[in-house]
Amino acid sequence: MGRVTERRKVIRIRDGAVSARPDTLVAEEPLEIRLNGKPLAITMRTPGDDFALAAGFLVSEGVLAEQSDLQNIVYCAGATVDGSNTYNVVDVRTAPGVVIPDITLERNVYTTSSCGLCGKASLDAVRTTARWPITDTPPVRLDPTLLASLPDRLRAAQRVFDRTGGLHAAALFTEDGELLDIREDVGRHNAVDKLVGRALQNGDLPLSRAVLLVSGRASFELAQKAVMAGIPVLAAVSAPSSLAVDLAAETGLTLVGFLRGSSMNVYAGEDRIVLQTAAVRG
Repeated sequence: MGRVTERRKVIRIRDGAVSARPDTLVAEEPLEIRLNGKPLAITMRTPGDDFALAAGFLVSEGVLAEQSDLQNIVYCAGATVDGSNTYNVVDVRTAPGVVIPDITLERNVYTTSSCGLCGKASLDAVRTTARWPITDTPPVRLDPTLLASLPDRLRAAQRVFDRTGGLHAAALFTEDGELLDIREDVGRHNAVDKLVGRALQNGDLPLSRAVLLVSGRASFELAQKAVMAGIPVLAAVSAPSSLAVDLAAETGLTLVGFLRGSSMNVYAGEDRIVLQTAAVRG
């Protein structure tokens, strides 16, 4: 199976001094996801937690919703011409009776892009396929001080990032700030899929009391994955896209961006944030 990191020779220049040394890089390899034996999607990922990644991807696609929907996931033997197993192809088998939605090429294109093909079509697709409407969940109330503490906790838990500096991270926290799980990957969407997939495998969906924190920006795709997993709060250390904000407003998702230090922007769902209303100026 693939390694999370690899070593490569690098020419290092520091204050005019030149030296040759090995450097630790994050591994990046393609993963082909098959559904009941048929090719479905290819994503570039950091090897590891591949089964969780595939399961989480299929949650966001509306295929899987419960642990019982999943029969098994296996690496495909004979994935190459010579019959060897590259551990870069997985086949997800659904349980008998699970209805497979019509996953078209157009659907795959916009779920793997940052902004989507058509804003209205994308919003409609997520709103109509979400299994757990966020507005139906018991209210989560978060203090801004607690939210401000989460990025440091995320960073402290990033083990591979310390060695490579080249990984995105996604983490799930409780509303009290307890770290539930963290995943790292070269792709921010893969890190989220690994979190959601592990939750599905453990029978923990929907994640109706969780906060999802991502180390980069909040794209439409990440907001989509949060909504499909029933997560009520998505926070990012960088900016959201306009379509992510639109989706959050449409579905009731609380979306926080630029979560840095004691500062943050709340773009939607501010009712879940404990605000000092007298200090809020329009």
